[in-house]
Amino acid sequence: MPEQLDSALAEVRGLLLDPGLTRAVAAGRRRGQRPSVVRAELRPVSLKSGTRLQITTSDGSRPYTRNVAPGAETGTAVDELLAEPFGNWHVETTTTTVQLRVTKSGEAQVHRAATARPEAAPAGHDREKAYLLDPGDPIFDVIGGTAAKRRQVDAFLRALAATLPDDLTGPLRVVDLGCGNAYLTFAAHRYLTGRGVDVELVGVDVREDQRRRNTELADRLGYGDRVRFVAGTILDAAVEPTPDLVLALHACDTATDEALARAVRWSARWVLAAPCCHHELAAQLRTQPTPEPYGPVTRHGILRERFADVLTDALRAALLRLHGYRVDVVEFVDSRHTPRNLLLRARRSSAGATAEQLAEYRDLLRQWQVTPRLEALLPGVPGRSADHH
Repeated sequence: MPEQLDSALAEVRGLLLDPGLTRAVAAGRRRGQRPSVVRAELRPVSLKSGTRLQITTSDGSRPYTRNVAPGAETGTAVDELLAEPFGNWHVETTTTTVQLRVTKSGEAQVHRAATARPEAAPAGHDREKAYLLDPGDPIFDVIGGTAAKRRQVDAFLRALAATLPDDLTGPLRVVDLGCGNAYLTFAAHRYLTGRGVDVELVGVDVREDQRRRNTELADRLGYGDRVRFVAGTILDAAVEPTPDLVLALHACDTATDEALARAVRWSARWVLAAPCCHHELAAQLRTQPTPEPYGPVTRHGILRERFADVLTDALRAALLRLHGYRVDVVEFVDSRHTPRNLLLRARRSSAGATAEQLAEYRDLLRQWQVTPRLEALLPGVPGRSADHH
């Protein structure tokens, strides 16, 4: 429920001055207003002269750091920051985490939760890292989610955190292609705003009933002005403005190729894609002779299907490289939780494709006599050659 902004900021002030403060971030801007800095981060530091509150602000090009003494000096510095028209505050103390977002109408949307703690681990093992998004966060009261789903959310957020620059403040435009029930859509928005990133997110799903459901959840969470949903296909849904980050998590079969193709056409800076089922190349392999000496690889159905999975994603990664992306293929979530645990993580680069990368791709196509769907979706890809078939 929306709250009075003055009262909510007074609560934030108390937390910023609390001895238990561990970290706070202010970022974004209110409607029609612009703060004098794009981001401010506060945290306590221990110096030879004693404990100080370290305040780091950024104008978008360079950071400025100062350490203020406790008492009146800290109070004045905190009041100056609270007077700035930031759109988001994220404050963590040893016991409490508060997320404040200023709505279009100038009210405060506030989420409060206990600060996440590392879970206890079995004897002889290191303690597990704390969740990036507390499993007890109020967002889960709205979107639901089993324990397994929350582990998947955390695994995804860790991949996202490893992809984006640490000093990113935004504006960041994100699209989630094939968002389904939008667990990860909402989690991404919650996490990124908690990092102080000014983010707008669009979820795309082919089903109109999902669009209505997800829009209702966004309104309940108070995200309606920053998270919106459209109904349409991955290839054709209207997405404006052009996104910086493209997500495609467990889009089935060639839907992943469609998402990757749109990301390339948008020249998206970052792409995170977790493929789901793989059928297209498996069907092609069944109709083509297996090159020597790889007969044993495809002789048994289950091995042929698994090899098709590997070949599909290897070709996807190769095509992304040929289109100017640096690509990592990593584990998305532990295979105990889902067998579909591979993640393609790509970052746009200024480097062009090398002759060696092009030759590798062409040789792979020629040897296995396959045509990946992603190549067909990207006209002009240099992989096509006269001796391809």
